[in-house]
Amino acid sequence: MHPILLSLVTYLPLGGVLAIMLTRGTTEAVETSARWVALWTSAIVFVLSLVMWAQFDPTHAGVQFEQRASWASAFGVSYHAVVDGISLMFVLLSTFLTPLAIIGGWKLVNTRVRDYMVAMLLLETTLIGLFSALDLVLFYVFYEATLLPGSLMIGVWGGPKRVWASLQFFLFTFGGSLFMLVALLVMWNVAGTTDIPTLQHTTFSHSMQGWLLAGFILAFGVKLPLFPLHAWLPDAYTEAPTPASVMLSGVLSKAGAYGLLRFGVLMFPDAARVFAPYVLTLGVVAVIYAAIIALAQTDMKRVIAYSSFSHMGVIAIGLFTLTPEGIDGAIFQMLSHGIVIAALFFCVSAVSWRAETREISAFAGVAHKMPVLATLTMLFVMANIGLPGTGAFVGELLVMVGAIHVSFWLAFLGGSSMILGAVYMLVLYRRVMFGQAAGGMVALLRDLTGPELAVLVPLAVVTLWMGIHPGTFLRVFNPTVTSLVQPAPVVASDSVAPVVRTAAG
Repeated sequence: MHPILLSLVTYLPLGGVLAIMLTRGTTEAVETSARWVALWTSAIVFVLSLVMWAQFDPTHAGVQFEQRASWASAFGVSYHAVVDGISLMFVLLSTFLTPLAIIGGWKLVNTRVRDYMVAMLLLETTLIGLFSALDLVLFYVFYEATLLPGSLMIGVWGGPKRVWASLQFFLFTFGGSLFMLVALLVMWNVAGTTDIPTLQHTTFSHSMQGWLLAGFILAFGVKLPLFPLHAWLPDAYTEAPTPASVMLSGVLSKAGAYGLLRFGVLMFPDAARVFAPYVLTLGVVAVIYAAIIALAQTDMKRVIAYSSFSHMGVIAIGLFTLTPEGIDGAIFQMLSHGIVIAALFFCVSAVSWRAETREISAFAGVAHKMPVLATLTMLFVMANIGLPGTGAFVGELLVMVGAIHVSFWLAFLGGSSMILGAVYMLVLYRRVMFGQAAGGMVALLRDLTGPELAVLVPLAVVTLWMGIHPGTFLRVFNPTVTSLVQPAPVVASDSVAPVVRTAAG
């Protein structure tokens, strides 16, 4: 087990950025080189992350591949990067989706290609750095750094409302991060360090824990997003180019859930029990509200965007059940949702790029012209609903197992995501894929190309793999979760939101 492997996985994309920036020649030659350099760099990083997975010891619940270097040691700040069973899975998710997003944008992105590939590789580095950081300042730096490539990809290569969508995304996330910065400074002032393991063993007063957790919930609730902090999401996901939508919904939103887990459930378990009824209520609201809004959409991409919001509500429920089963389910659902939502965005893109519209009313009978796409889309639609045999079923089942320890109604209302998801996803699928084949542009559609299959087939394989053999993934992070979580129920009543308690209590 080589600690330098983590540094290679984290910073090799920056080597790709440097190679792209040094490329010279005609515009066409530079764009072609940028695409290939970005693809090969991300592919090598993915292979290295698989090597990390192979060398990772799942029976050891602690951290592995640890790297520590002096940074601002006089202020208790150091460069401290590791992976454990939880963070390794999100590093793998980032490295898996990045090369697929690059292939997916091969023809979709045809302006300022070099800058776009640079942004994609920078986003990969910041995401891996974020998930492996074990110093709060280092985490904050990487967390904020994701804003730059993320907002640029929306604002430069997005749709007609891209500038507004990018501005919303930046301001919401940056505004939420200020609460994390304040919490960080308070914790540093008390402990004299920002090393996360040290902070986890530092005693904070009950009232301070409540205020600190409130700051983290506001910070990460924007990125998740948690209702009602979701206003940026529909426009950002819809206006972003498809590969950027894939990275935003597939990985970047998971940074919010990951942060809630690390700095809420695991760092302040007592305060988390106080806040749990409210977060659980907001999670249920997100599940139901987003599903209803999704059904009313006329744009295919907005349906998928609200679907993502609804499923993130399930993840919030799993995290704040504060039970090992619920948290295992939330992590599994994060991974599964990252794969499925990415696939659905690519499927929508395959049709809308050919037809030059995303309006549902413009389509009917697409399955007659694109049977391979229809077959793969059906798999991902079923996975999004939570059909047994797909990864989403395992995640949602575990979340419901955790929720039933808290309240029957919580499990019932949270589980309604499967029923509501079936309604809006099957309505969308029926209206676009079935029916009498429409004339005009639908008659001219052609089935998936080689590069499109190279993107969708791996996503399909992983979706089925997670559903048929979930133990491959659960055995990696379950020991870490069970070692860190105290399996105590949140509430004993059958209501989702019991009597209000103050954080200072």
